[in-house]
Amino acid sequence: MNAGDDVILLSHGAGGKLTARLIDSVFLPRYGNEILHRLGDGAVLPPLAGDPVMTTDAYVVSPRFFPGGDIGSLAVHGTVNDLLMCGAEPRWLSLAFVLEEGFGLDELARICDSIGQAAAGAGVMIVTGDTKVVERGRGDGIYIAAAGVGERVRGLDLGPHRVRAGDAIILSGPVGQHGVAILGARRELAFATSVASDSRALVREARALFAFGGALRTMHDPTRGGLATCLNEVARASNLRIAIDEDAVPRDARVEHACELLGMDSLYMANEGKLVAVAAPGEAAAMCAALR
Repeated sequence: MNAGDDVILLSHGAGGKLTARLIDSVFLPRYGNEILHRLGDGAVLPPLAGDPVMTTDAYVVSPRFFPGGDIGSLAVHGTVNDLLMCGAEPRWLSLAFVLEEGFGLDELARICDSIGQAAAGAGVMIVTGDTKVVERGRGDGIYIAAAGVGERVRGLDLGPHRVRAGDAIILSGPVGQHGVAILGARRELAFATSVASDSRALVREARALFAFGGALRTMHDPTRGGLATCLNEVARASNLRIAIDEDAVPRDARVEHACELLGMDSLYMANEGKLVAVAAPGEAAAMCAALR
């Protein structure tokens, strides 16, 4: 084995033989498909029957591996969920990696394994991407930029503009698990927790709500800033006030204990596997039953 065979070198991002070797040995075997295997400068996609929906995001989580997931699965889940919250069926993803010189190839392969599994679980294809390498000390190991394209469900129009006074708010599960899992995994924090991230794709939950058509007003995933920030954004965009009964919000006792130790509020902690829906009041109970 040659020196440097087990880590990322600057030449891995130069577009030459090492870049090709990285693509052939790490990326293609884990999430290759007939579109990606063409290795073009972009992906030529088949036509969609519904309106195209696009989203983009960047993932810089620390630590890269945490209870319940890692930066790779998080990139897939987060991008897929953003499409679902727009009322779209996720179809294709693009991933760009920014790697730091010296980053371990074994660690990269592990992250790519996770990406492939998450994409397969969500029913999406990774069809194009890019890799860049920055000098040692100028990155944090790995950053991932993701973009997703989906197909809006025909006849579905979601957004805060459709929220009406008297509508019901539905939350799909307990809050704060991802945020607490990340904080607990950071070595500089002097507490340990058994809380795992809730990171996952919300495909089944979203499809269950899509079936209610116009009774579904809007959907959001309460990621950064948690449930409270999400509801504030909906209130501001709809020009309405939102009142909630905090005692009715599902809680995880372990999350609440960790937040108490940290002096934080679980309503503001990040989630990566929950959705918030605003529903016509007459259909709210049926929507909750469908989610269950």
